[in-house]
Amino acid sequence: MFAIVQIGGKQYKVASGDVLRVEKLEAEAGHTVQFAEVLMVVDGGKTALGSPMLKGAAVAAEVVAHEKGDKIIVFKKKRRQNYRRKNGHRQNYTVVKITGINAA
Repeated sequence: MFAIVQIGGKQYKVASGDVLRVEKLEAEAGHTVQFAEVLMVVDGGKTALGSPMLKGAAVAAEVVAHEKGDKIIVFKKKRRQNYRRKNGHRQNYTVVKITGINAA
């Protein structure tokens, strides 16, 4: 059984037991969160599609940790103008473990 779920504007294919790195969530490590924006659920040979979301379906997950991604260097330059700007960025992520899929 797997589901397509939308978390933080991105879509993920999840199954029970999967560990994902998603956009930062406002939940403490160890807490359980519910994702109600489920687009599709496949259970064996049965497929349930939403238009656009499935009503009553939810994915339960446990927050494992909060992490920061790798540093990305943003460098801007205009040639012959002595214009150079260097900036760095580290994205915040939340690591979640999928505990169950409720297909309703």
